[in-house]
Amino acid sequence: MTETATTRSYIVTGAGSGIGLTTATLLRERGETVIGVDLKGAEIDADLSTAAGRKEAAEKAIELSNGTIDAVIACAGISAPIPLTVSVNYFGVTEFLELLAPVLAKSPAPRAAVVSSAASLQTNSPELVDALLAGDEAKALEIGAALTAQGPAGYLNYPSSKRALSRWVRRESITARWAGAGIPLNAVAPGTVVSPMTEKLLSTEEGRKLVDDNMPMPLNGHSKPIALAYLLTWLTSEENTHTTGQTIYIDGGVDATLRGDNIWD
Repeated sequence: MTETATTRSYIVTGAGSGIGLTTATLLRERGETVIGVDLKGAEIDADLSTAAGRKEAAEKAIELSNGTIDAVIACAGISAPIPLTVSVNYFGVTEFLELLAPVLAKSPAPRAAVVSSAASLQTNSPELVDALLAGDEAKALEIGAALTAQGPAGYLNYPSSKRALSRWVRRESITARWAGAGIPLNAVAPGTVVSPMTEKLLSTEEGRKLVDDNMPMPLNGHSKPIALAYLLTWLTSEENTHTTGQTIYIDGGVDATLRGDNIWD
């Protein structure tokens, strides 16, 4: 007897471009229902850099889905060397997911996945990471602004936001809100992805060298967004029942290159 496949309802942030758009497109091609969230170009126009924007986006997502959400994929993010980066990359993911968690938990097979980065392995600001994990957005923005004022140190806003996000996933994945509700919660961490976010930097030889010196990708070089979309789609499918709390480095070898063969000691 063949089981009849059922359509799943997905919320995808950052769905207007890059990894988010590619993931939303892949899901729709597979027959899933997708509600996209972005500043523009999606079903829900929302600014995830503010608490009010996150709340409004979550309420609209619940409304448009008629209260049925099977999976959330949070792809929205920016890489600018400014404090706005921590608001979008960390709170725009974690708070949004927390707002949707009660509805998500009602699904017979709820799933959640977020986009971190191989930059989570880079030098960061421990003070900023701690403020993010403490949920103190005001303090995080203050620290981020101080880093930006120092010039090149402003870049630390980005790896700090991604380090904190990966740690949040690991910490929260085993709590009552997520594991207790049967929700696998994971992150994917790309290396360099060819997307609107990286297009300008990768357009010059100097830019490519800078990227590759910091993000060495010995396997197949820079990736396309579809590589991330395939993994995000599996992590949020009914097939994934036990993978949780992981940051999966889909990075062409960045992690293995930077951290070596023994990460357990």
